[in-house]
Amino acid sequence: MFDNGMYITITGMDYFFGKKPFSIGAQLTLRKDPENDYDGEAIVVIAPVLGKVGYVANSPKTTAGGTMSAGRLYDFIQEECMAIVRFTTVSKVIAQVFPDKRLKVKVEVALEEAIDAQKSANIE
Repeated sequence: MFDNGMYITITGMDYFFGKKPFSIGAQLTLRKDPENDYDGEAIVVIAPVLGKVGYVANSPKTTAGGTMSAGRLYDFIQEECMAIVRFTTVSKVIAQVFPDKRLKVKVEVALEEAIDAQKSANIE
């Protein structure tokens, strides 16, 4: 079904937004976190607009069977790459890793005058 066999387990979600950002098909950025005080091979998981939403699991207790730990993945990726959520369970989120792709996010914010918004609302 999927041509790329690199999968990871996402952990630490409860410290951020829980599992809400992890719908099937959600696109994420994986970014190396060499400044992490607890894990020299830490890889942070970033959701567009929200920011940090978890980490790639790096312990046998948190890594689901058949997925790569952050330590195993660390040397396969550049500073960052893309992942797509493929599976969720009650306690785990599993994403497919695309080491040669980066997620490009463009967010546009505009300031609108309240008077102009009210005029266009009255016109329609």
